[in-house]
Amino acid sequence: MISKETLFALSLFPYLGFLWFISRTPQMPRLALYGFYCTLVFVAVTIPAGIYAQVHYGKSLANVDWLHGSAESFLTLANILIVLGFRQAVIHKSQE
Repeated sequence: MISKETLFALSLFPYLGFLWFISRTPQMPRLALYGFYCTLVFVAVTIPAGIYAQVHYGKSLANVDWLHGSAESFLTLANILIVLGFRQAVIHKSQE
């Protein structure tokens, strides 16, 4: 059986492919694209935060509130950028 860590690592490859394709699409709103890239920042922050939680607290990241909330703030930022990017594109399209 595949571990959740292995599955998580493998899931990065389709996401990187997704980013490659949307970064070459001229219709893709730039701000939303930055939001999708910011999701990678969230992943990059979450992995060491999870290791830190395990090593220093003996708990999973989800059980160390201050650390979990700090890591999740990057996902929140990514989601805001995606929404604002697509909102901007819809507004621009409706004004044409």
